[in-house]
Amino acid sequence: MKGPGLFSDIGKKAKDLLTRDYSYDQKITISTSSASGVLLSDFLMFLEVGVAWHTCAMGLTSGAVKKGGLYALDVATQYKYKNTIIDVKADTDSNISATFTVLEILPFTKTIATVKFPEYNSGKLEVQYFHDHAGLATVVALKQNPVVDLSAAVGAHGIVFGAEAGFDTYSGVFTKYTAGIGLKRPDYDVSIILAEKGDLLRASYVYHLDEKQKSSTVAEITRRFSTNENTFTVGGACALDPQTTVKARLNNSGKLGALLQHEVKPRSFLTLSGEFETKALDKNPKFGLALALKP
Repeated sequence: MKGPGLFSDIGKKAKDLLTRDYSYDQKITISTSSASGVLLSDFLMFLEVGVAWHTCAMGLTSGAVKKGGLYALDVATQYKYKNTIIDVKADTDSNISATFTVLEILPFTKTIATVKFPEYNSGKLEVQYFHDHAGLATVVALKQNPVVDLSAAVGAHGIVFGAEAGFDTYSGVFTKYTAGIGLKRPDYDVSIILAEKGDLLRASYVYHLDEKQKSSTVAEITRRFSTNENTFTVGGACALDPQTTVKARLNNSGKLGALLQHEVKPRSFLTLSGEFETKALDKNPKFGLALALKP
């Protein structure tokens, strides 16, 4: 990816540290380069043990997720040819979605088209453009009177300025507008974002403890002007060894979350997550288990 990236990349490092891999459901992911004989046998096994399952393959993907005693199943396929990727997914609610990703239709561009059935009005078309000093993205809903989202980021030498806006062509009003600034250096990442039509201010700071950025600390503060509410969150990730990482986060309301992730073999991970409220110990804590197996 060239240049400063997209506007959505501003503050992404802090967001990933505070939210990525935290899961409080039962989930198993199995990836394979061949779909032969995988779907039926694995599907029956996961129903018996009552855990969530998701198979991600070059040819065939199948999955089941257990949330509160309910299962959500899905089957998907992915096809790659030259600069084109086609993803098709269906679930037990009879929803079908297809995503077409094409690189370099025009120089330095990525085009993503998504179509969903039966909710065909939820489809969208996105075009991304990457330049040495700018990144642009346009998202248009595929319906008669679409909502159009525009975003732009410009910068150089690790400093990025960006903004995004959404416009409803039917009502003629802006659905959102956001602005932000980011500063990236090898050992730290700073971002300030004014979102939700100027009602929410979010500032974050990430400090990397090692050159490979496997161990980091993060602090984030948000201010909602309409309610005079402040939220402060601290967290971080630490690599105990090349295969094991621990993460934790705590906010000013006393909600503490932690996870342990271990690479059981190359590209295969076991993740244990937990969360409880330190100011309300009578509430039941949340626990999650995720297993991702890849060849």
